[in-house]
Amino acid sequence: MKHYLFFAWLIVLSACKVSKDVQVPDQQLPTAYRSATTTDTASVARLPWKSFFTETTLQNLIDSAITRNNDLQIAVKNIESAQLTLRQARLGNIPTVTLNVTANTNRPSDNSLNGLSLNQFLGSKHIEDYTAAAALSWEADIWGKIRSRKASALATYLQTEEARKAVQTQIVANVSQGYYNLLMLDAQLGVARKNLKLNDSTLRIIRLQFDAGQVTSLAVQQAEAQQLAAARLIPQFEQDITLQENAISILAGKLPDAVTRSSTLDNVPVSATLSAGLPSTLLSLRPDVRSAELAVNRANAEVGVAKAGMYPALTITAQGGVNSFRASNWFNIPASLFGTVAGGLTQPLFQRKQLKTQFELAKVEREKTIIQFRQQVLLAVGEVADALVRIDKLNQQQTIAANRARTLRQATGNAGLLFKNGLANYLEVITAQSNVLQSELELASIKKAQLDATVDLYRSVGGGWR
Repeated sequence: MKHYLFFAWLIVLSACKVSKDVQVPDQQLPTAYRSATTTDTASVARLPWKSFFTETTLQNLIDSAITRNNDLQIAVKNIESAQLTLRQARLGNIPTVTLNVTANTNRPSDNSLNGLSLNQFLGSKHIEDYTAAAALSWEADIWGKIRSRKASALATYLQTEEARKAVQTQIVANVSQGYYNLLMLDAQLGVARKNLKLNDSTLRIIRLQFDAGQVTSLAVQQAEAQQLAAARLIPQFEQDITLQENAISILAGKLPDAVTRSSTLDNVPVSATLSAGLPSTLLSLRPDVRSAELAVNRANAEVGVAKAGMYPALTITAQGGVNSFRASNWFNIPASLFGTVAGGLTQPLFQRKQLKTQFELAKVEREKTIIQFRQQVLLAVGEVADALVRIDKLNQQQTIAANRARTLRQATGNAGLLFKNGLANYLEVITAQSNVLQSELELASIKKAQLDATVDLYRSVGGGWR
């Protein structure tokens, strides 16, 4: 009856937890993001990336990056490592069992007490001992130490999964933005080449006028300078295109190579209605925020392990097997059987404050994870708000820039006609051509910035890992 009461007492104590968990702080998030222009509570983060990026070429690039990117493969290996640790931690309540087989012989001195005793009682100068035994050891989880280790391993495993999601969301964003940058560079290269042809035509006319004595050499020199300025842009854009293609290839886990484009910048639509959802959804949708929350759980578990280490540990051991002084009757059953059972209670007393220090350090680490969680939530909300305001203001800039480019193209055409008819001077033509070049390059940059902003919004609300 006493044994039953003892084990019942162990079960009750094992349900105890010597440390109190700290809850994830309530951030009191707003009901809507700053600069949000829609009241739709459904977030685009819930869209799979193949539904958000619909162009086939871009999908193939992203798919290749997800499959072959080295950073993502490392994240997957981290998951496998954490999963093995978790499986091992879940076996913490199971006793350890070891098998030990020994055979030894001992010959004491003939003049020693053992030697004289052997000669007197056994008639032998040496003694043999043969043992085959299984040893069992089990620690009662009285203070929740083993349970806390399991919780820590689980939180670590879940963090590695969130880390993989975070890496994937960043890869999806980087590949898509790199692809859009390629389309922008293609567009700007086309603008530069078109403007170079226009400058060549103007330069030929001015040279003819110079030969006819209608203009000075200054007009020819300024026209040549304008033509060279446009020509310089072409190798610059070609260089940037090659560098961007190399970067995308490396992201996709391939050697640097050309990247196929099946569309142009003008043909890529910019979504006018993108909903960021509610700020509260970031806690469950963004992998980095979820990882920061899991870090608090893991820190709580580590505090529990450190605190439980300061309390008594109850260990039960048992050993049983066969033992004999002669090999011939080593396995003579039941005569050679033996068994022992013991229980020990160990209470740390003085370890130069190591256990106390470990406990205090664990609490400090927990406080750090709480601060980091708060900061991660603030950064996440800020990134979404930034993306929303960029989308809104870039739309306005695009409208203005498109009108300006259209006006300047008309002005360039008119200046060319007036110049050919002698109603405008060469400076007006050069200025018009320079302005239209800059406006069309700027228009391509704004379009690319709009696409980048939509990608940033998709990533910042937690999209890209589905």
